Amino acid sequence: MSDVPRPLIAAEHLTKLYTAGDQQLRALDDLSLAIQEGEFTAIMGASGSGKSTLMNILGALDRPSSGEYWLDGEAVSKLNDTRLSELRNRKIGFCFQSFNLLPRLDAVENVEVPLVYAKVPSKERTKRAIEALQRVGLGERLHHKPTQLSGGQQQRVAIARALVTKPRLLLADEPTGALDSETTRQILALFDELHAGGLTILLVTHEADVAARAHRMVLVRDGKIVADGPPPVVLGTRPHDPNEVRS
Repeated sequence: MSDVPRPLIAAEHLTKLYTAGDQQLRALDDLSLAIQEGEFTAIMGASGSGKSTLMNILGALDRPSSGEYWLDGEAVSKLNDTRLSELRNRKIGFCFQSFNLLPRLDAVENVEVPLVYAKVPSKERTKRAIEALQRVGLGERLHHKPTQLSGGQQQRVAIARALVTKPRLLLADEPTGALDSETTRQILALFDELHAGGLTILLVTHEADVAARAHRMVLVRDGKIVADGPPPVVLGTRPHDPNEVRS
């Protein structure tokens, strides 16, 4: 019997086709990828490389034209829409460039949203939302609305919302794209902390310096994986300092 653990993410021979007029575009081309639980992986590629399509499939937001995808041993590509929604809510936390916060809700209420869909009782929702906000360093901003928060603080609220369901996977799509360099450093340091705590992180980016913070980098081009390894090897960059802490 093999001692190799089952991957948290296992994608085999993924192909995704789009039709544009009388042409068929191949966004993913027979792509296979495995990610173990606890890894911090960056998927990097230029616009049109296929990385966003891959992210949507791994996040159970889209289906491949062919191929198979398993998340935590569950055959995602075979699930109906209801089961897909349940899977996303239970096992995946999402963090996007645009934050996607509801402007009329304060930080606690925004973080509670996934728990509302999961039908968690009100008192438990609030308790877990506050704990998640404290985890990302926003314990003193619980009742601030998005317009009262900086861009970095809004992204922390979005990360807390992603964490509140206690997911197996944090999927971050260009999470620093709208942030300045100092705030980007702070958010990436927070990801370092979350990863050190055992969370599996999949970071999608087109920025080499952001990808270099991960422990593994997958470079996608024309729908295929063209490199896979430690970022310093793939990019020729310096590894990040593991002793750096969030300010």
